[in-house]
Amino acid sequence: MTDLEIPFEKDRKGHYRFFEILPGFLSYALVLAPLILSFINVTVAVFFILLYLLIAFVRGLAYATRAIGGHKTMKKHMKLNWQGLMADIDAGEVVKEKRIVRPKWHHKNLRLLPSRELDIRPHELIHALIIATVNESREVLEPTVQALLAADYDPKKMIVVFAYEGRAGREAEQRVMDLLKLYGANFKHAMAVKHPPDIPNEVVGKGGNITYAARKLEKYLAKEKIDPTRVLVTTLDSDNRTDKRYFAALSYLYCVVPKPLRASYQPLAMYTNNIWDAPTLMRVIATGNNLFYLVGTQRPHLSRNFSAHAQPMQALIDTNYWSTRTVVEDGHQFWRSYFRFDGDYRVYPFSIPIYQDAVLADGYMKTIKAQFSQLRRWTYGASDIAYIADKGFWNKNKIPKPDVLAKLLRTIETHVGWASGAVIIWSAAFIPPLLHPQSLAANELPLIVSRVQRIALIGVIAIVYISLLTLPPRPARYKRHRSLLMLTQWIFLPVTAIGFGALAAFNSQTRLMFKRYLSKFDVTEKATVDSSGKRTSTDADPSSQSKRGRLSSLRWRRNRTG
Repeated sequence: MTDLEIPFEKDRKGHYRFFEILPGFLSYALVLAPLILSFINVTVAVFFILLYLLIAFVRGLAYATRAIGGHKTMKKHMKLNWQGLMADIDAGEVVKEKRIVRPKWHHKNLRLLPSRELDIRPHELIHALIIATVNESREVLEPTVQALLAADYDPKKMIVVFAYEGRAGREAEQRVMDLLKLYGANFKHAMAVKHPPDIPNEVVGKGGNITYAARKLEKYLAKEKIDPTRVLVTTLDSDNRTDKRYFAALSYLYCVVPKPLRASYQPLAMYTNNIWDAPTLMRVIATGNNLFYLVGTQRPHLSRNFSAHAQPMQALIDTNYWSTRTVVEDGHQFWRSYFRFDGDYRVYPFSIPIYQDAVLADGYMKTIKAQFSQLRRWTYGASDIAYIADKGFWNKNKIPKPDVLAKLLRTIETHVGWASGAVIIWSAAFIPPLLHPQSLAANELPLIVSRVQRIALIGVIAIVYISLLTLPPRPARYKRHRSLLMLTQWIFLPVTAIGFGALAAFNSQTRLMFKRYLSKFDVTEKATVDSSGKRTSTDADPSSQSKRGRLSSLRWRRNRTG
């Protein structure tokens, strides 16, 4: 397959439009089903609701169990001496160092090294970091660079690429150049790449920016005669802070998986940088995201790209980099790679975090708007459904059709559930009794549901417990009662699930139904709280930043949320 891009609107045929409409149609149908069935046959409606809630209950308990497992795995992996494990892989055998804890799977990996498709050792690897930025302040960008230097890894084996937008103006460019001048010499190489505005056939978004930067990186590697199979590319947003173990763990993983060039590598996205500062509703959403990614490490067969992730440079060259026609280029990259390699492709999750910001703007209403915009962008991943169907069934490929169908159905289920699940769980049980107050089955339904929900509290308690364990230390500016809020905040889960998650998903799917495509990556205002508790933020307009000058790292911030 050669053409991996999303087709232009004018080129989308009938089947493509059918699958763009399908998720929205199914979501609306599911939400309306309890109401429609109540008019047709109340008993059928009751059984439908009970069956749906029973499935949700079982899944919820499984989710809680996997969240516990994911957290245990993360804690274990954070304690490992990845440098020592890498040394074993370099040597092809256990190096005589008794203090290193070596898990059983490490010894298995050593035995399997001779059978690997590509013989690569950790010392041969170069890590390239593409840092996407628009007009973020130095106070946002600098800690991201500093986190790279603080890693348990040689920075002379890192290439840093600042991918900045030309449309952001001269001041944004100067900030990047200042950081390049200050930190560039610490790395093997560092460069700044300006993404020209208004490139034909590109949406205004991150995909075009990092693709343009990656092509410059490819030219540099060719000039220096660096083998792209030995280069791992990690994409970062401006606020992303790599854990110090990230590069060693990633290097290890790349050197032991069976087909390293046919894979992406997905770290944990942990929205904890400013979790103590974020308002209650945003904390619930951010913490829920953390738990979701912990669960994902326990289900590697279902893993997909998201946010910051790594991919071999050679694989990026083979796929012509990221899509420049979508605002969800990170998740879409899985499907792009999946079809490029005829299904011989997977994502390997690993339990080392990249720390990110929860949504926080200057003002509560601005924060709510920013959060909704972020979730709308994420839920716009429903646009991949039409792409999967088109590339899988209407374009020539060697992928077994049952595999394509299974992945298509799973993707449909995910996005339909995102839109409809919370609405049905929290409201459907009240519909039959309202319409049929004389029906015994209808009146018993809320009572049955309440009993099921009480049992489900076991899973909720487990989730709350894990969420507390993922928190960073409480800042000194907050008193102990702030910790209590971290516990009681979960009463707002129905509000966030419906008011943000479900509504954002319905918004995205409705857009797809009526061809109101998202063609711009929203640059979301974000703020931090200074030591006195004052919330501040930068202006979104680059021209106004010159009037404000450089601000403290504890004060003004804004960044593109990922």
